Amino acid sequence: MISLPNVKETVDYSQLTNENYKQFLNETTVEKIEYYLEENFYLDDMIIFIQEHGDNAFCEHYDDYVDAGETYSYDAVDAFIEEFGVYELGGFMDAYRGAWSSKAEYAENYVSDCYSVDFPDFIEIDWENTFDNLDCVYVNGFVFDTKF
Repeated sequence: MISLPNVKETVDYSQLTNENYKQFLNETTVEKIEYYLEENFYLDDMIIFIQEHGDNAFCEHYDDYVDAGETYSYDAVDAFIEEFGVYELGGFMDAYRGAWSSKAEYAENYVSDCYSVDFPDFIEIDWENTFDNLDCVYVNGFVFDTKF
């Protein structure tokens, strides 16, 4: 096998388990896991995170993941990662605009909070299209500002 410089081997994290992580992962990652275990974090949760995002993301962003997940919700953080990627987790708190039942609900709330306009009852506003004009995305019931 020829070794190419600066080419990282692909790691199959699906083989990673609670029992083999010490043999499977590098020393830095194992040390971080051991530290978290001493702080009463769950090994299952850490293994799942590594399986989904890799050990580099774990070492660099697991603190942000847990902080945001405990403060807001893990569903919101997972939706953020789905849209922006795990390496953008540091921007979660700046981007997060809350949980909303629809894009239209968020847009109507945003407009009424930011602008003092009273529309007569006979005016119909397409709040869904209004949302599409905002610098936001709607992912799994959560709204995120895209300019964080």
